[in-house]
Amino acid sequence: AVRSVARGPFGVRAAPGAPAAASVRGLILMSHGTAGTELGHARLAEALAAHGYLVAALRHPGDNWQDQSLRTRRAEQYFDERPRQVSRVIDALLADAAWGPRIARDARGPRVGAVGHSAGGYTVIALAGGRPAPQRIATHCREHGADDAIFCGLSRGTSGAPQPAAGAPPLMDARVHAVAALSPVGVVFDPESLRRVTTPVAIWVADLDRFLPPRFHAEWLAQQLPSTSLHRVPNAWHYAFMDAPTTPIPSPDGDLAADPPGFARSRFLEQLGRELSDYFDANL
Repeated sequence: AVRSVARGPFGVRAAPGAPAAASVRGLILMSHGTAGTELGHARLAEALAAHGYLVAALRHPGDNWQDQSLRTRRAEQYFDERPRQVSRVIDALLADAAWGPRIARDARGPRVGAVGHSAGGYTVIALAGGRPAPQRIATHCREHGADDAIFCGLSRGTSGAPQPAAGAPPLMDARVHAVAALSPVGVVFDPESLRRVTTPVAIWVADLDRFLPPRFHAEWLAQQLPSTSLHRVPNAWHYAFMDAPTTPIPSPDGDLAADPPGFARSRFLEQLGRELSDYFDANL
């Protein structure tokens, strides 16, 4: 039977020990934001799972609420490592004797999609073919630091990361056939690489986002990507896409549970779960 399972300030509605479905519509990877948790988007994961998808929400090694060493001590690897971590999860699940055969396939191979929030939004767009150009961050923050203060404050270490060498393995994962980016980091991408992306990308943006102001990030990405849809979420802040924690959790943009007056987060997440399910049905 389905029950609520508490996991610290978050939780999941699940049926522990229940038999798995014999087959699933596809595999959806979920990538959380900087210093986040794999539990922070449980409502969206539950909606996709209820719709028939296998959902894998990873905790990014070195960039989660317990360990931020990737960003603080190995910043030169940050933009490469995040998408590669997702690809390694795909490797493991497709090779797994129990899970791999359950994932629906078509002429392109297993049906795989990805959802990411904030730095996770960067991550899934990199999987779709966007290439990081970290030197763009320093230029951006010199010119617009006052208007993009939270991002620029968090990015001081990563702005000096080297651009991937010409011969470096690509970050794009051709097994990922559609991605959804929720208030994604945008300014770090090489715009030319974005214009060559052919994988479908859908972007949802919180109109009042102060963490990643839309004009520098989500809106800019939508202008560069040739095959994208931009969905605006009115009267919403950056954390609208996360489950509201049961206890206050501070961030550079205030409490994760805080919303503008009049914004109903739980109702929005229900709607977004349906929209994501429809999006992946159409593109996988």
